[in-house]
Amino acid sequence: MSASAPGVAPDIASWMREQDGMELLRFITCGSVDDGKSTLIGRLLFDSKQIFDDQLAAVEADSARHGTQGDAVDLALLVDGLSAEREQGITIDVAYRFFNSARRKFIVADTPGHEQYTRNMVTGASTADAAVLLVDARKGVLTQTRRHSYLARLVGIRHLVLAVNKMDLVDHDRQAFDGICADYRLFAEQIGVPDWTAIPLSALTGANVMERSSAMQWYDGPSLLEVLETVPLDTAADAAKPLRLPVQWVNRPSHDFRGFAGQIAAGTLAPGTEVRIAPSGRTTHVARIVTSDGDLDEARAGQSVTITFADEVDCSRGDVIAAASAPPEVADRFEATIVWMAEEDLLPGRGYWLKIGTQTVTATVQRPKYEVNVNTLEQLAAPTLRLNAIGVAEVATDREIVFEPYAAEGASTNKVLGGFILIDKLSNATVACGMLHFALRRAHNIHRQHLEIGRDTHAVIKGQKPAVLWFTGLSGAGKSTIANIVEKKLAERGRHTFLLDGDNVRHGLNRDLGFTEADRIENIRRVGEVARLMADAGLIVLTAFISPFRAERAMVRAMLPEGEFIEIFIDTPLADAEQRDVKGLYAKARAGELKNFTGIDSPYEPPEAPDIRIDTTQMSAEEAAELIVEALLKRR
Repeated sequence: MSASAPGVAPDIASWMREQDGMELLRFITCGSVDDGKSTLIGRLLFDSKQIFDDQLAAVEADSARHGTQGDAVDLALLVDGLSAEREQGITIDVAYRFFNSARRKFIVADTPGHEQYTRNMVTGASTADAAVLLVDARKGVLTQTRRHSYLARLVGIRHLVLAVNKMDLVDHDRQAFDGICADYRLFAEQIGVPDWTAIPLSALTGANVMERSSAMQWYDGPSLLEVLETVPLDTAADAAKPLRLPVQWVNRPSHDFRGFAGQIAAGTLAPGTEVRIAPSGRTTHVARIVTSDGDLDEARAGQSVTITFADEVDCSRGDVIAAASAPPEVADRFEATIVWMAEEDLLPGRGYWLKIGTQTVTATVQRPKYEVNVNTLEQLAAPTLRLNAIGVAEVATDREIVFEPYAAEGASTNKVLGGFILIDKLSNATVACGMLHFALRRAHNIHRQHLEIGRDTHAVIKGQKPAVLWFTGLSGAGKSTIANIVEKKLAERGRHTFLLDGDNVRHGLNRDLGFTEADRIENIRRVGEVARLMADAGLIVLTAFISPFRAERAMVRAMLPEGEFIEIFIDTPLADAEQRDVKGLYAKARAGELKNFTGIDSPYEPPEAPDIRIDTTQMSAEEAAELIVEALLKRR
């Protein structure tokens, strides 16, 4: 390294012990484009002697090609590692860097300033204790200054530093600094930022970064490093809250040891602590806190531990070990703020994976209540959420989850049990992150009613095994025709059936729905729920719907017991289906008179592994129906 790191002792072992004992602060730099975020981090790394000689030599060489400081070293290049970033002089991805001072260790995330990379900024902010918001002293408070302030507040960052940068370019003018502080104060009050610190500095020259500068003698506040060294850590506040330990893994290395591993999200625990397992509600006591170096007498928020119980109680991954006297909430419907991070729009009603803590469930997002304009804080009507949009919507999960509100302030704040991500079930891509506000009251008041006569009894009475025959295919493929013949053949054999046809359902149950992707998803969800209820009654249900999306067909399959959902793909080439066109729909779609028509301007996703595939170019409707009936009656 170019110089010894502060506090390094000749004895490496003692130096490592000293480092282990230091507190760790995670913070982000954010703000508008060209406000100097990367340069500031480069200055912190350079002045804290955290740069290896070969790194410095590489940056000096890159400065000659891509630098913006003339003959001087461009410290921003220490952080902007992507070639696209160096060529454009902007930050695109989140860059993490480590450095330390004599008092603390730091992990800093350099987040992008461009609006199109808002999702990357949210990613960096999600684990931060503090945010350094940079403002160019020449430009003042800009749109992205407000946007990033709002997002930092949204994800629960409680400590914010307003770093008024490039003071050297305004001759260290106090009035310029005071004017920016006055402007920002008005916005901070609007979004509810209660406490923030303003510092005039120059990342380029190092003024007020590591030490106070004589160039601004009118400023008598702390340097940036002094603030970062004294910011209260979130883990200290978390330790004072009720115990929350999401179970990550059940450790069973042998028949005589069963431990429960995870990171403590809040509170403290010790042997003898009474705990409650959520959501089951069972109580027990902690027997041991196990580590590879021996048992601990106490563990607190932020530590990863393995614990054992005094009793044999049921506890598995996804459960939460909590303080017995103050358990978390359990619910399946919520209001939440959602930051949409995918190129494809949110599809209300579609099933996504929701991960919260160590729990993974299926969740659907309803049509947003509103979208937030972060520049004006207006609440705007929105049918969906697009890339980088922030909205408030209701979220429903397929089973109850353990949660706590994700809030910026208050004792109930819990990022681990209040923050979640949504994952597309087909691509496994993360499409959104969100913060739960509260459980909806109706979720607390609605309970499943135990019924004396269950689905098994209904099936025995009818003398058959329930099933849902789900016919899918293009319009004109022959779904309804074949389904009608199948129902006739089953009736001849004394089977109890009911046929749900797409056109008929849209005249009644789903008459309020159109043909947008969101409406199509809701159409299938409702039909799936009805089909499930009919199967519970012991019926063989036949449904004839285009049902163009794999995700929704998988959603209906998941509603039913294993083996009861039979996906029947009526495989008809588009040209053949269009040639039949008995309703004239394809002709209208081709003429632009009918929008969102499957196969023309709306996609159809054919089943990848249907239970039954009918090739209508190879067999008649009668032959197809006979094949389906035989396959159904062979089931055990």
